[in-house]
Amino acid sequence: MLSHVASKTMMAGMLSPLFVIWFLAGLGGAVGEIGDGTTEPGTVNVGALFTFNSTIGRAAMVGIELAIEDVNADSTILAGTRLNVIAQDTNCSGFVGTIEALQLMEKKVVAVVGPQSSGIGHVISHVVTELHVPLLSFAATDPTLSPLEHPYFIRTTHSDHFQMNAIADLVEHFGWREVTAIFVDDDYGRGGVIALGDALAEKRSRISYKAGFPPNAGPTAISDLLVRVNLMESRVFVVHVNPDTGMNVFSLAKNMGMMATGYVWIATDWLASTLDSVVQPDPSAMSLLQGAIVLRHHTPDSAPKRRFTARWNAMLRAGNASSGLNSYGLYAYDSLWAVARAIDRFLSAGNTINFSADPRLHEANGSTLHLSTLRIFDGGESLLRQLLLTNFTGLTGQIEFDSERNLIGPSYDILNIGGGPRLIGYWSNYSGLSVTAPEILHRQPPNGSTTRQQQLFGVVWPGETTAQPRGWVFPNDGKPLRIGVPNRASFREFVTNNSNSDDLGGFCIDVFNAAIKLLPYPVPCSFVLIGDGSKNPNYDEIVNMVARNELDAAVGDIAIVRNRIKIVDFTQPYTESGLVIVTRVRGSSSSAWAFLRPFTLEMWCATGAFFLLVGAAVWILEHRENPEFRGTPKQQIATMFW
Repeated sequence: MLSHVASKTMMAGMLSPLFVIWFLAGLGGAVGEIGDGTTEPGTVNVGALFTFNSTIGRAAMVGIELAIEDVNADSTILAGTRLNVIAQDTNCSGFVGTIEALQLMEKKVVAVVGPQSSGIGHVISHVVTELHVPLLSFAATDPTLSPLEHPYFIRTTHSDHFQMNAIADLVEHFGWREVTAIFVDDDYGRGGVIALGDALAEKRSRISYKAGFPPNAGPTAISDLLVRVNLMESRVFVVHVNPDTGMNVFSLAKNMGMMATGYVWIATDWLASTLDSVVQPDPSAMSLLQGAIVLRHHTPDSAPKRRFTARWNAMLRAGNASSGLNSYGLYAYDSLWAVARAIDRFLSAGNTINFSADPRLHEANGSTLHLSTLRIFDGGESLLRQLLLTNFTGLTGQIEFDSERNLIGPSYDILNIGGGPRLIGYWSNYSGLSVTAPEILHRQPPNGSTTRQQQLFGVVWPGETTAQPRGWVFPNDGKPLRIGVPNRASFREFVTNNSNSDDLGGFCIDVFNAAIKLLPYPVPCSFVLIGDGSKNPNYDEIVNMVARNELDAAVGDIAIVRNRIKIVDFTQPYTESGLVIVTRVRGSSSSAWAFLRPFTLEMWCATGAFFLLVGAAVWILEHRENPEFRGTPKQQIATMFW
């Protein structure tokens, strides 16, 4: 049984015919009460919070409807008890979502499925924690939504922590070191970018520029943002935005020429959800995304999944669904099944569904909020334990939680957009990058070799080229390198100042210019003369200027000495002298006693004492039996010395 409470802004045309049938059925089946807050065992209320008219919400709606139909038709689950889902529209608003959540709690729900928004999830988690109602979110992927802070929050999809590790492995695989993050500036976007920065740091890479825009930004704001991004050095863009507005980023980037050769675009799973939700693929939309790399939640192929897909397609043909099947529709379906199985175990253990008043909630004078109608679910902690013990195979794979309440086995498909999405590999936290499905690799023993784990099929990059982009360019607003040059008064063969800093010559300058020409890319630089030319400048000060970042480098006859190599790096010497050691010159003298110089007087005395000690030891051991060690004391002393 499914009943829905839509917001006033919801248009009736948004509801599918199947949705309307269940909506009316829900209105007809009122929930009875026994005593003060005891729900009849014949019906159990479960809440659902998400935005009905959204890319994720439209798929989640169908997934929840099909899950309720299957649960209530299965006699082995909740025998004699029907599941009634009360769905409320959060309308993509944190404020509206909070109000809808409070209204939902008035209906004595034992669990809530949703929300899809990480921002709303942060707010609602406080409500369900106070009322002891477990919250299962199938789409809130912000890694900062932690069970340590929100003990009644359970994520039934994979956290963006794993997705960002997959992107970091991609960046490492292609040899890039810097990326630009384009993200929506809300809890979902900021949490994902923070996780991306941590994942890249482990690969010795980094986010060179964070480009965030407001959740409701228009084309002008996004265009201004892309202009700033295009002035930066990095050409590897990671796009982490909402599915409903994300296509605007690629459309504007295409118009600005940023989908051409040399650019790299990596999109998180929002783009795959958008493409999968489209019933009839649009070739013009595919042209906007040509060359992009996209991540999508990996769901193993199975017979139940194929049957579910066939049912979904039949609903599309009958006009009972307005969205194609994406991964969030599958996660919503499995979330309802997880709740149903947990409630079944909860009731089978002899628990009852009771609600009690919270003494901290009372009506203020003149208040119309009706806070006193909110009830604490007495069995919430027991139901939470049953949910954490969930272990079954769903449409998305194995539904089981680890010690940190994350779904086990996070994995992603890696797609390359051409005429359509093309699978080029997989990523999982077990095997890394691979062209073999994670469930197959998981059945094999771990392989220490990185050859298979880091392999991907060929990528067609933006501009329809197979040549891997370098990933960076010199920024249009970049500053030239500041090269310090000593303006000497002598030995002008090394550095010659003809007229000004733009017209320098000499051996050192010629070597530097030749090295610059060998680079495969232009390096703009400007020479800065140090000194007035009437006397030689202080070379230690030039080195210190480089160390203080007043200069980017220095060129000249600068000697490599010990105190300088502690603060700056030197190139290898390019003159014939090479590396030399300078030491003080001492006068040499020779005499007959020169052999005594290797040892000091103390050393010679110690050596003589050891001679005497050894001789005495030999005499003590030999004089009793060896006749050569006998005789007068003079003879024995002589023998001992000998």
